[in-house]
Amino acid sequence: MRKGSIAASLFWLSAAWLVLALVATGFLLTDLYSRALDTSLSETLDFHVESLAGALLATADPTSPDIALTDPRFGRPRSGWYWAIRDSDGVLYNLSSSVVGINLPDITGPADAMGRRTAIMDDAFGTQMRMVERTVTLAPKSYQIVVTGNLSEILELVGDFRGQAFIVLGAVGVMLAVMSAIVARFAMRPIARLSAAIESVRAGDSAAVSGTYPREIAPLAEEVNELLRSNTQIIERARNQVGNLAHGLKTPIAVLRNEAASKKGALADVVLDQSDKMSAIVATYLERARLAARTSVVGKKSDAAMVLERMTRVMRKIHPQCDITFAQPRTALPWFRGDEADFEEMAGNLFDNACKWSRGRVEVRLDAERGESATMLVLRIDDNGPGLSEQDAEKVLRRGVRLDEKTPGSGLGLDIVKELVDVYGGKLVLKRSALGGLLTELTLPSARVSATTRPPP
Repeated sequence: MRKGSIAASLFWLSAAWLVLALVATGFLLTDLYSRALDTSLSETLDFHVESLAGALLATADPTSPDIALTDPRFGRPRSGWYWAIRDSDGVLYNLSSSVVGINLPDITGPADAMGRRTAIMDDAFGTQMRMVERTVTLAPKSYQIVVTGNLSEILELVGDFRGQAFIVLGAVGVMLAVMSAIVARFAMRPIARLSAAIESVRAGDSAAVSGTYPREIAPLAEEVNELLRSNTQIIERARNQVGNLAHGLKTPIAVLRNEAASKKGALADVVLDQSDKMSAIVATYLERARLAARTSVVGKKSDAAMVLERMTRVMRKIHPQCDITFAQPRTALPWFRGDEADFEEMAGNLFDNACKWSRGRVEVRLDAERGESATMLVLRIDDNGPGLSEQDAEKVLRRGVRLDEKTPGSGLGLDIVKELVDVYGGKLVLKRSALGGLLTELTLPSARVSATTRPPP
C-alpha cells in the first residue's frame, strides 16, 4: 500500500480506530473487573459481620470462644483479614488470631440504615484494606463488630488482569489490523484493475476500458469509455470542419491570384502578394489543426529508436558532407507515446538543422530517463557548428525568427517542433555542446516497454 493511496488511508484510519477502541475496551474491562472484585469483597465482609453478630446475639457473651469465623485467612498474621469485637471505649472483648499485636483503626463517619459503616484504611504493615463495622446492642452495653478484607490483593489482581487484558487485546488488534490491510487490499483491487485498463488505453494496447467492475466503479469505467468516444467524435468533426474551411478558401484565393497575375500595376502586385500570404496562412493553420487532432487521440505509440535509425540513413544521403553518428542504445528503450509522424516531424527538423549548421560532425543519442512521475525519452543531438548564445537560443524558438537569412528555410521548423512538444507535454532545450556547437535536448513522454521492441544490435 503506497503512501497517499485509498488503501493506505483506509488501513491507517481503521488501525487508529482499532487502537482507540481496544485501549478503551481494556480500561473498561479492567474497571468492570475491579468493580466486580470490590463488590464481592464487600458482600463477603457483610456476610462475616452478620455471622459474628448472629453468634454474639446467640451467646450473649462477647468473650465466648464460640464466636469465630471458619475462614483460614483470619488466622494468618499480616493477612489484612481481621475481625474484632470491642465496645465504644475501644476495649477488645474478642478478636481473630491475625489481629494479635496490632491495633485496628477506628472508623469515623455516619452509619447507614442497617447501622453499618465502611471505610478504606491501611493496617500497621501498610496493607490497604476495606473495613466494615456494625453496632450490636446487648443490654446494658453496645458492641462494635469490625471485619476487614485485604484490598491490596484485589488491586494486585486488577493490575495483573489489566496487563493480561492488554496483551490479549494487543494480539487481537494485530490480527484485526492484518485483516484490515487484507480487506483494504482486496477492496481496492477493482480500482487497480480500472487504473491498469485506463493505462492500457493510454499506452495504445487497447481502444477502450474493458473488464467487469463492482457497481460502485462500473459507472466510472462507462464514463471513461463514453469520454473516449466523445473525444474521438469531436476530433473527427473538427478535422472535417478545418478541411472544409481550407477547401472553401482555396478556390477564392486561387481566383484572386489568377486575376492579379493577369493584370499589371501596383494593385495587382498587392493582391498577388497578399493572396500568397493568405495561402501560406491557410496551409500553416490547416497543418496545425491536423497535428493537434492527431496528437489528441490517445493510444498511439511508436518505436523512436527505429525512426532515428531510418532518419540517420536519410540524413547521410541529404548531407553527405556530415559525419553523422547515431549511438545505438545498449538496452531496449520504451517507445514514444504518440504518433510516429509527429516524432519524425520533431526529430527531422532538429536533425536537419544540426546538419545545416554543423562543420561536418553530428552525434545523436537516445536515452530513457526517470522523471518526476514517469519515464521520459530524451533525444540529444550535438553538432560542432558555431552554436548559440543564451539570448539567441531564446530567440530562435520564436515563430519565424531566423538568425541567418542566407541558410535555406522558412524559420518555422523549430516553431513546429516547439508546438508539437507542448502538445505532448515534453520539453525542448538548447545548450552548448561538448563538440563546440549546439546541443539540442528533446524530452518526450514514453509508452510502456513493448514486447515487439527490437533488441539492441
